[in-house]
Amino acid sequence: MPPRSFTQASASPLLRQFAKFGLVGVLGFVVDVGGFNLLRFAGGHGPLYEYPLSAKLVSGAAATVVAWLGNRYWTFRHTRRAAAHREFLLFAIVAVIGTLISLACLWISHYALNLRSPLADNLSANGIGLALAIAFRFWAYRQHVFVESAESTDGPASTDGPASADGAAGPDSTAPVGVTEPVGEGLR
Repeated sequence: MPPRSFTQASASPLLRQFAKFGLVGVLGFVVDVGGFNLLRFAGGHGPLYEYPLSAKLVSGAAATVVAWLGNRYWTFRHTRRAAAHREFLLFAIVAVIGTLISLACLWISHYALNLRSPLADNLSANGIGLALAIAFRFWAYRQHVFVESAESTDGPASTDGPASADGAAGPDSTAPVGVTEPVGEGLR
């Protein structure tokens, strides 16, 4: 079998990571929507039936925690920070910016372009806005949140951890948390 090209070797792990990111996002979406509906409508009138904004705030916060945990311990497990509190703060900031991107798309469509139908609102907020927000979040999480930092190691970044059977530091190795691996390694 011929060797894979550089683009094939680097794209495959990135696609797997993006797929994991998507699955974690779906779980967060289920927690958000499910939690909102339970808080509002469980048994006819849920505990926050009269308080839709409070219900959305609680369900959104729960979804953010679920998404952070899924991304920290699964999607980006090889590059998470040692200081979880700082990582969560950065994660939440990126999540809020992603929400603002969706809101901006809705505002432009609804108010600037005067497209006010339910279909237009959903296409702008949950179609275009959500797609842009997802792309931004994935990029920002990879570049700014789930990256090795000075706080996670005593020295410069190292990929010289104990090797697995194939010679690369991977999920089965004993490399310390926070030590990044070469591109394409450990994203199985």
